[in-house]
Amino acid sequence: MTDHDRLFKELLSTFFIEFLELFLPQVASTIDRESIHFLPQEYFADLTAGEDKVIDLLVEVKQSGEEVGFLLHVEAQSSVEQNFARRMFLYFARLHQKYLQRIYPIVVFSFDEPQREEPHTYTVEFPNRKVLEFSFESIQLNRLNWRDYLNQQNPVAAALMAKMKIAPDDRPTVKAECLRLLATLRLDPARTRLISGFVDTYLRLNAEEKQMFQEELGKLNESERGNVMEIVTSWMEEGIEQGLEQGAQREAKSLILRQLTRRVGELPEPIRSQIGILPLAQLEALGEALLDFSNVSDLEVWLANEA
Repeated sequence: MTDHDRLFKELLSTFFIEFLELFLPQVASTIDRESIHFLPQEYFADLTAGEDKVIDLLVEVKQSGEEVGFLLHVEAQSSVEQNFARRMFLYFARLHQKYLQRIYPIVVFSFDEPQREEPHTYTVEFPNRKVLEFSFESIQLNRLNWRDYLNQQNPVAAALMAKMKIAPDDRPTVKAECLRLLATLRLDPARTRLISGFVDTYLRLNAEEKQMFQEELGKLNESERGNVMEIVTSWMEEGIEQGLEQGAQREAKSLILRQLTRRVGELPEPIRSQIGILPLAQLEALGEALLDFSNVSDLEVWLANEA
């Protein structure tokens, strides 16, 4: 399962001012960049859903030349939710009550379907009076054309083009263009991996699309193609490393289960399952510890201590 919340939070917090420059340039131009301060996560009890909700991103900033700051509240919404605008208002009200500051609410809608415009206002009114009209900034990616962001020298554009409105036949082209743009930005390796991993997560290509992707790379000039291939090669190397680690983990698990069976007898299925999810380091530790086991109880004690 893709952890959409984590991916978007990591992207937007790492490139926060770039995010504002891309979608809210008038706001970005007024912010004192030295004043940007990320506040701790806020948890609110949602009584209607019976669960806790977490604010995605809350940032305190000041406008240039001003002493009094304000808050930017950013939510990344990866699924359609009934009454979402109401939830945004409740967040606003509780944050305003707590901080007594101006709050600028922003939502990034990142789901693929539907492409209809999502509501971005919440009102309370009567025939003779409008009591409340609350609105937030809405950035609905599936209604944005990726071609409009091709020439934006912005790392957030390089990432979020992968979630914009894309015709099925354009998927390989968009992936190539995301990486071409990323390569021109000359970011440090950690930030490059963050964006390239984001793109690869949301633009997984099948065999036919991979062939078309290679053809798109062939259309780039030699310098661009070389820079993009460095990124693609890093994906392959990371994939190989992960594959080797996973292979070693499978072999260690199989060997240890055989050794344990010979040592203490047939293992109950719950214990086998518990061993199956141990990371490689713990499997290696178990391989040493099992020499001292005389029965299943010894194994159960060891697993309990390692939990």
